[in-house]
Amino acid sequence: MTNPEIKVLDKGFVRLIDHMGSDLSVVNAARVSFGKTKEAFEDSDAKLVDYLAEHEHTSPFRHTALTLHVKAPIFVFRQWMKHRIGSEFNEISGRYVEFPEDEYFVPAAFRRQAKVNKQGSEGSIDEAHRERAMASYLESCRGAVAHYKELLALGVCREQARCVLPLGLYSEVYWTVSLQAVAHFIRLRADGHAQWEIQQYAAAVRQLVEPLFPVGLKALLASGKG
Repeated sequence: MTNPEIKVLDKGFVRLIDHMGSDLSVVNAARVSFGKTKEAFEDSDAKLVDYLAEHEHTSPFRHTALTLHVKAPIFVFRQWMKHRIGSEFNEISGRYVEFPEDEYFVPAAFRRQAKVNKQGSEGSIDEAHRERAMASYLESCRGAVAHYKELLALGVCREQARCVLPLGLYSEVYWTVSLQAVAHFIRLRADGHAQWEIQQYAAAVRQLVEPLFPVGLKALLASGKG
């Protein structure tokens, strides 16, 4: 069976590789304190899950796991990999593989620097500048990749040649994460203050995780404490 996959940006994706547990796993992890377990999830269990999330009894949510295969630009992973607690990453290595010629992110539009949020963006740049901005962007990316290929052809090792590649280069990771940690990622990175590109990945992650843990994920996000 093909693993569920969602396309993101121009060349990226989020793909579900594997998962362990369900909402019932969260309930049973909590009820084991009383020496009890259940075979089926019931309406009353949803109330327990809500209570656990609201009162920050979060350890039961960590008796779950998901492994996702993600392809994203390096600048997105720079933000994503700040989410280390309850997470583990393994990334493709430029020491082992040679990167393709066109595997860099090309935005559909260029945004202006935000006036209020100093780290953010808003709207789009002036129409008169759009064509030149795209030309400059593509010239830079193509030039970086061309220099990378030239260095390899000159015998420079992959681990040094990769240093000239752009932050927009696509990379790939396996990300294994607990339900609590994935809820924390979604809550922060789907927020309107996060960079637009990582918001798209957070939405894709949610779309894959929600069918597996519909009650637990909803409870963690609603509590704002995931």
